[in-house]
Amino acid sequence: EKMNSTMGEEPDALSVVNQLRDLAADPLNRRAIVQDQGCLPGLILFLDHPNPPVVHSALLALRYLAECRANREKMKSELGMMLSLQNVIQKTTTPGETKLLASEVYDILQSSNMSDMDNVNEMNYRRRKAQFFLGSTNKRAKTVVLHIDGLDDSSRRNLCEEALLKIKGVISFTFQMAVQRCVVRIRSDLKAEALATAIASTKVMKAQQVVKSESGEEMLVPFQDTPVEVEQNTDLPEYLPEDESPTKEQDKAVSRVGSHPEGAASWLSTAANFLSRSFYW
Repeated sequence: EKMNSTMGEEPDALSVVNQLRDLAADPLNRRAIVQDQGCLPGLILFLDHPNPPVVHSALLALRYLAECRANREKMKSELGMMLSLQNVIQKTTTPGETKLLASEVYDILQSSNMSDMDNVNEMNYRRRKAQFFLGSTNKRAKTVVLHIDGLDDSSRRNLCEEALLKIKGVISFTFQMAVQRCVVRIRSDLKAEALATAIASTKVMKAQQVVKSESGEEMLVPFQDTPVEVEQNTDLPEYLPEDESPTKEQDKAVSRVGSHPEGAASWLSTAANFLSRSFYW
């Protein structure tokens, strides 16, 4: 009996955390989410969730929220935040990409109130420590900046996000919608071409890599047209099995929410209600 009830709740946790992640992807919503009473504690509880995609999605949401400097102090001092991030990093069952993402969020928050010099030392120390936990097999991550033609609204962003999440070796990504860019952190053994292949597979977008020349000028470099074999992410179960995906109508509602802060506010109260029902009783 009990088993069934938890099975029934599973998609709820995942769809709630995915909605929060999508809201957090929009810079206009980041302050509101962190100010909200229920959302941050809820995301922290999601870090202990038994379902790996829930944890990964919660970390992506926190990664977005931490981009906003004004949020960092509050996030860092939120009860359980730093401890839960450490747990994710140290747990042996955590997939590699998720560990790297958790240590990235930890670094950003940990260094939020330090001088630049302390900051650099602390980051290096943290990174060594994270590598120790991750084992020597884990090679360092690298950052790839993509310029994506066709990335011009939140439904396109969602398509792009889905394509990137399927690639094994992608740790995190941040969209800069105004300039049609996506900054992607990947494991160093993943070829950047794989990202281009995944984005081309949406059929409506095409990626070029943004690189800096010796003089510091930014240039766009097209990827070769030969598709790369992309290794699918098997560590993480699919984010939403087909039969549980929200209908297209709901998708439209989500993308509308993303672009209107007042819509986000009403959605946040729904999320907070869900979180308080699930965790606090």
